Amino acid sequence: MSNLDDELRAAVEASEAQSPVASDVVPPEPKKQGKRSLGLLATLLVIGGGLLVLVFTGFDGDAVYSRGVDQLMDEKAKLDEAAAATDKDALREKERLLNRNTRVMGTLVKGSLKKRDQPCEYRFDIEKAGKKLPVRYSQCVVPDTFRDVPDMDVEVTVTGKLQDEGFFQAEQIMAKCPSKYDMKQRAANGEAAPHGEMGASPRVN
Repeated sequence: MSNLDDELRAAVEASEAQSPVASDVVPPEPKKQGKRSLGLLATLLVIGGGLLVLVFTGFDGDAVYSRGVDQLMDEKAKLDEAAAATDKDALREKERLLNRNTRVMGTLVKGSLKKRDQPCEYRFDIEKAGKKLPVRYSQCVVPDTFRDVPDMDVEVTVTGKLQDEGFFQAEQIMAKCPSKYDMKQRAANGEAAPHGEMGASPRVN
């Protein structure tokens, strides 16, 4: 009987030795998927924010803002008044206004077109809604359509920057061509086309 007990005990011990103990089994570590996802999201947000800053900074520097003469002059007058009262925000806005590429639309003031030969420069005024803007264009050649026509309104668009002295330094000039109807009417009346040979403009001293 003793031998049988010994054999059973030996068989049980052998079986236990071959089977892994439950407490010894180490469960696999859970994947840190949540932390990795948050880290990736944070990285993407930082990169995206940096790209947006670059895009909008470049856009602000290269953008061209369109204004009518009256809008631009009203904006400058308000900023001048506020800046005179040492309003820091107004001073910053005025600096932005002066450094901003702006496209201004108006009508050529008749009789205001003048030219200087050395160095080349055209000076003229454009107006809209009763507001005038002095313009300077430091080039020797202007578009063929840019003419001071006594009996016709010449619509002009200038692109450049407003100066603190109050005049507009233009880098580009565009003048609207007269309509085909106006051209036919002038031809029927024996008048020269407004974009024909340019007469001598008054000289700038």
